[in-house]
Amino acid sequence: MPTAVPPGAEPSRALVPTDVLSSSSTAEPVAAEPVAVEPVVLEPVLLEPVAARVDAAGPATADPRPRAAFRPDIEGLRGVAVLSVLAFHAAVPGLTGGYVGVDVFFVVSGFLITGLLLARPLGLWDFAARRARRILPAAAVVLVATALAGGALLDPLRGTDLARDLIAAAGQFSNWRFVGQQTDYLAAEHDPSPLQHFWSLGVENQFYLLWGVLLLGLARLFAGHRRRTLAAATLTTLAVGGVSLLLCVRWTAGSAPLGYFSTASRLWEFAVGGCVALAAPALTTRLARGGSGARLGGGLLRVLGWAGAAALLTAVLRYDRDTPFPGAAALLPVLGTAAVLLAGPAHRALGAGDAGRLLATRPLRAAGRLSYAWYLWHWPVLTIAQARWGALPWTTLVALTAAAAVPAWLTMRLVEQPLRYGSSPAPRRGLAVGASALVIPLIAGLTLGGGTVRALGDPDRATVAPAGAVDGPGLLAPGARVLTLTPSLARAREDFPPGKGCEIPLGAETSPRCLFGTESSPDRIVLIGDSHAGQWISAALAMAEQRQWALEVLVKPGCPLATLTVRNNVLGRTFEECDRWRENTFTRLTSGPKPRLVLMAGLNRYGAQDERTEGWTRTLDRLTALGAPLAYLGDTPMPGKDIPTCLAGSDGRSDSCFFPRGTAFERDPLLDGGLAERYRVRALDVGPLLCPGTGPDCPAVLEGVILYRDTGHITDTLARVLAPRLDHALLGAGPGPDTGPATIS
Repeated sequence: MPTAVPPGAEPSRALVPTDVLSSSSTAEPVAAEPVAVEPVVLEPVLLEPVAARVDAAGPATADPRPRAAFRPDIEGLRGVAVLSVLAFHAAVPGLTGGYVGVDVFFVVSGFLITGLLLARPLGLWDFAARRARRILPAAAVVLVATALAGGALLDPLRGTDLARDLIAAAGQFSNWRFVGQQTDYLAAEHDPSPLQHFWSLGVENQFYLLWGVLLLGLARLFAGHRRRTLAAATLTTLAVGGVSLLLCVRWTAGSAPLGYFSTASRLWEFAVGGCVALAAPALTTRLARGGSGARLGGGLLRVLGWAGAAALLTAVLRYDRDTPFPGAAALLPVLGTAAVLLAGPAHRALGAGDAGRLLATRPLRAAGRLSYAWYLWHWPVLTIAQARWGALPWTTLVALTAAAAVPAWLTMRLVEQPLRYGSSPAPRRGLAVGASALVIPLIAGLTLGGGTVRALGDPDRATVAPAGAVDGPGLLAPGARVLTLTPSLARAREDFPPGKGCEIPLGAETSPRCLFGTESSPDRIVLIGDSHAGQWISAALAMAEQRQWALEVLVKPGCPLATLTVRNNVLGRTFEECDRWRENTFTRLTSGPKPRLVLMAGLNRYGAQDERTEGWTRTLDRLTALGAPLAYLGDTPMPGKDIPTCLAGSDGRSDSCFFPRGTAFERDPLLDGGLAERYRVRALDVGPLLCPGTGPDCPAVLEGVILYRDTGHITDTLARVLAPRLDHALLGAGPGPDTGPATIS
């Protein structure tokens, strides 16, 4: 094949890599004879370091399979990608779109793997063994080290989460775990997992499995018919990529975690790289003919390369956490990467006017060689440090990221290189190495999980809510006592109300039929609002059951009941589904039987104060027209930090988890603005009960009851404790609901 001639190299010598992502910075050029033009191929792995080095099978002459010419610009491109990701994670100012570096890796891997599978007659087991030997050992080292660090430095609750994440990472399905958790990678409220970055490795390995089966299957099906194989591979790549892109755009708009973490929504990025690999041979052949057409083509490729580099730079500098991603926004970095790859065909030496010449500089290539291990190590270092010592300035995060290069370099030299180049190339040896690299982290995860469960107590022990006071300054009824924290720390985060499915997803515009209590009763309480309304389901259900009424739940998280349009940060756009849901809900209430009580609640932080007042006025105008009694629960205090995690790490000292009173409350249009009196809404403010006194702080625990299950929602145990108070205040005191409720202060 026409060989890529690095600057300063003799035209008769070519760099013969075997792995795009191997880890030698000292490899020497190896003589190679020209062979027939094939796709430009360098074996990759997500973030796996690139090198010009002979394969474990021995010298190039010992392996008759065609080798690909080394692309130093790809090695540098990987360096740019990993530095972008590291800068984003370290919160470096101005590099707010650095997360697109992962998309660069996906495209590069699609390019390299597609070329490898079509150019070299690998068996499926051989392919799997090579991937396992290159990817899994370094990952196993990081997983075990993270388990040890997490067990020593994290509180038991975080340790339990880490153990589950570790098992998912070792099993190569982290991305699906985070989809199941509905994690928002770009705007998560909770502390991120030290292993959250393994989602990309899961996607990569799932791609390898799918692509290996597809392309090697096509090669076997059309054995001896090269053109048919390439045609079938092209059609397959286009079909998979097209469907994946459609799913990506749709899911990004309707379910951000599914759009971000799902393999199906990311395959198109690999497919774009595959299309470049399929197009490269024809381009290489055309340019190798020389002449004026080749010179013009070379000039166009230089322009294409710089345009691709500019696209990548634009995404890194202009994108941020509010950009709906991946979706259509991912086209910019993906196509930019494809342009850079296409601009550097293997036969052409990089000239001074090429973007690839800049990418091939020594610092970027060094970062590219280290990229895999550095990517694996940096994120646990950052997250465990911040979990232990709190939020850190970006300068400290940069220093920690730089320090992570030390264990990364050691992993590269002591684990990756010896196992890659010193072990037998036989498939069974590679598979044995991969199996060991899977089992050892699994054992570490199970060990860590067992230790944290013992520290936290039995998570399956049912929580019995103590009796709550009907009124007065105390939370519990006279004589009621809590001897240990309730719910337990092992259950606090999972202390959800019943009917969690009633809280519809972001893309839904109509609530399902969610009835509780005496469902056949013509009388019903309607609980309506966002997730801060949903946290009261148990209390409202107790009110309904006492009267043999039904409870209907109409809840949409992130959607204010007040009539105002808001922006959803997860979707990265105006929350239009919220407006339609609210309108559909009003219509539903109007067309159905009149409720015995409409119980409103919600987060009191949407929009500015004037917007909230105007929005509530419009909503109350419509709800009052129903002729049904209206009641309102004032918003609960907002801790702004994960209370169960704080308690687990405070050695039982709940005072260390106090939070400022000044940030716990916002002025409420109904409670403080007079709207409750104007519209005759019976209102209950539980704020003074949950944050008693006039001191500067609010408690996280009262009378032994853990008040919050996360950063802002109350535990279901607390809702059940408060049920008698709500019943007495909203239905049992003063005039009955049919005669017009009055405000209760």
